[in-house]
Amino acid sequence: MAEKPSLLVIVPSRLKQGADGKLFLEKAISSIARQSAAANLAIDIAVGVDPGQAAPGGMGFPANVRFVQAAAASQAAALNAAAKGFSHAYLAILEDDDEWHPSFLAVAMNALQRAAFVSSTQIEATPRGDVVCIYDFPTPSGWVMERKAWESVGGFDETYRYHLDNEWLGRLGNAGVKRAHLVEATAPLEPSRLMKLRPCLHLVLTNGGTASSLLRHQSPLPLVRRLVHEGSGMHAIGSDAQAQERSKTEIAQLKDRFGRIPW
Repeated sequence: MAEKPSLLVIVPSRLKQGADGKLFLEKAISSIARQSAAANLAIDIAVGVDPGQAAPGGMGFPANVRFVQAAAASQAAALNAAAKGFSHAYLAILEDDDEWHPSFLAVAMNALQRAAFVSSTQIEATPRGDVVCIYDFPTPSGWVMERKAWESVGGFDETYRYHLDNEWLGRLGNAGVKRAHLVEATAPLEPSRLMKLRPCLHLVLTNGGTASSLLRHQSPLPLVRRLVHEGSGMHAIGSDAQAQERSKTEIAQLKDRFGRIPW
């Protein structure tokens, strides 16, 4: 019997609870376990946590889940710690307050037959489950890649607090790594329509690098569910003056380095 392809899912987590009293992390890990592709993959999960944090007791996480302490209290550091020294054929990222549709990994792994890196549009929802909108920025929760893509780009820049994903995508685009961005079945694909109807999605093509393309799947909705809540970084940028200034500084650095805001 052929050996199953190996996949490491890295999950940055502050081990925070949602309004229901449960850790966000529980839902994220459950959504990984529900993947239809799980039977065909050897999946390990590395949870990156802040210095001094430990695995929560009595949670009964699966045996393939391990906790890794980062060197600093930041998302970039948590991601880098979780990914350090990984030897799997594939790497994926899921932020602990987001979830994957059961078919996400199957679709993403199939897309890796035509690209070394996959990102995804998401659907935003509130903690009550109310849909907010379709969100076209390629957050890390939709990233799946071949190991060579990670090795070509390297880890996250830990000097970035809010736009570490933009910075990483900038290096990905500059490296010329072939990329497919997943969109729902009814999303427009023509650049002229995208500019009018989905300008943020159009940025994947214009600011993602010359090797970026869009790829429809069969679902009428995005396959990544992004939670909108007050504890998120985006909420901080929208509500806290200090966070806004830090965000502006990082955006200026991105423009200066890449000549664009990578998308």
